[in-house]
Amino acid sequence: MKIAFYGSSLLSAYWNGAATYYRGIIRALAARGCTVTFYEPDAFDRQSHRDIEPPSWARSVVYPATEAGLREALAGAGEADVVVKASGVGVFDHALLEGLLRHARPGALRIFWDVDAAATLDEVDDHAEHPMRAAIPRYDLVFTYGGGEPVVRAYEALGARRCVPIYNALDPSTHHPVPREDAFAADLALLANRLPDREERIAEFFLRPAAMLSQRSFLLGGNGWPGADLPENVRAIGHVATEHHNAFNCSPLAVLNVARDSMAKVGFSPATRVFEAAGAAACLVTDAWEGIELFLRPDEEVLVARDGQDVAEILRSLTPDRARRIGEAARRRVLAEHTYDLRAETVMQVLNEHRQKGTVTA
Repeated sequence: MKIAFYGSSLLSAYWNGAATYYRGIIRALAARGCTVTFYEPDAFDRQSHRDIEPPSWARSVVYPATEAGLREALAGAGEADVVVKASGVGVFDHALLEGLLRHARPGALRIFWDVDAAATLDEVDDHAEHPMRAAIPRYDLVFTYGGGEPVVRAYEALGARRCVPIYNALDPSTHHPVPREDAFAADLALLANRLPDREERIAEFFLRPAAMLSQRSFLLGGNGWPGADLPENVRAIGHVATEHHNAFNCSPLAVLNVARDSMAKVGFSPATRVFEAAGAAACLVTDAWEGIELFLRPDEEVLVARDGQDVAEILRSLTPDRARRIGEAARRRVLAEHTYDLRAETVMQVLNEHRQKGTVTA
């Protein structure tokens, strides 16, 4: 099965949190015999911040972020059995949304794959003439990487023929335990780019506990934090390349996950970081959101905080021994139930159902 996948970037995680999700899903699909070509624009300085070179398990096409580059990239859709438009490509999103519907060959399966469904749906709700309203009923299928039944119902209300959540997961070949590194030592670490729809929650769940616990050390990785008003015990280290994620997760006493506003509101949206940290056997602390227990058991495999006060109390009582037990239990759970291999199995099941109906050719 030939898949043409149009997304933000496969090669670079720079200002691109979906990178490891793309890699995990596509690598697992390739292992099941799919031939995937990933089309990404040369934009946002990502190509000079590559985390990986073009992999053996996917063909990588980087096209100029111009109208001419877009036309050339769209032409590739006509060669595929499955055409995927991911959300949040960043340039020419609306043109891609419509263009792929036109360029996909007859009989090809057309998929909209939403890597931030809650935010996408909020945007559509705010704009009565949003292009998604006309396009979604024309796509054969919607995949989302989170949101559960609330997002499924919302997409069905937009006219989606079918919506299936394909959650974030773990690729154990890339995220796993490694020895601690002093460069990432801390009592609590957070890896998060500075974004408007998450900054207030980061202030509550990370910066407030840091201010309350002035004798404890806090580590902040991610883009956009220079110039931010941070407590003195918070060390900001900027972008952390994916090859350093394991050490970042393994070195602190605990690692924090903070959901974006829209994902916290909808629930059922575990971030990629949740599974990456669990895969490294990190002791994960997460802000509270509906559905966490479907992925990790609170108090046994993850520690859940309702606010910054809870985070501070967790750190005050957390011992290295308990942190180790929680991290090891989380790793066992995600290896058993939440790997990209299992997610790809679901994707293939859905694609094969369509193929059996004559929608997709082999």
